[in-house]
Amino acid sequence: MSHRFLPLILTTALGIQFALASGDQTQLVIIKDYKFIPQEITIQKGQVIRWENREKRQYHSVWFEALDEEEPEDYLFPEDYYEREFNQTGSFSYRCGPHPEMTGVIRVTE
Repeated sequence: MSHRFLPLILTTALGIQFALASGDQTQLVIIKDYKFIPQEITIQKGQVIRWENREKRQYHSVWFEALDEEEPEDYLFPEDYYEREFNQTGSFSYRCGPHPEMTGVIRVTE
């Protein structure tokens, strides 16, 4: 790999991480050790949650079963992510389809 591309790659990687960490629009939930971290999160209406699978080998899903949604057919394999925008206020429970002991809650406020 050429060294002249390294600053661009680092800048891009840091830019993405900063955007996720800043909390302006996207909040991050890490999937690791068979847990959603954080398990409960509060956001404002219109914000986006991004779930990232950081397991080494295990696949998971993000299933809003309580909203009468079908279980997702596409699992999140390591390094995959899923994003969802929340445009209604309320409390939204979800779980991992293959691992029902993994649960989380999204609270959406004005």
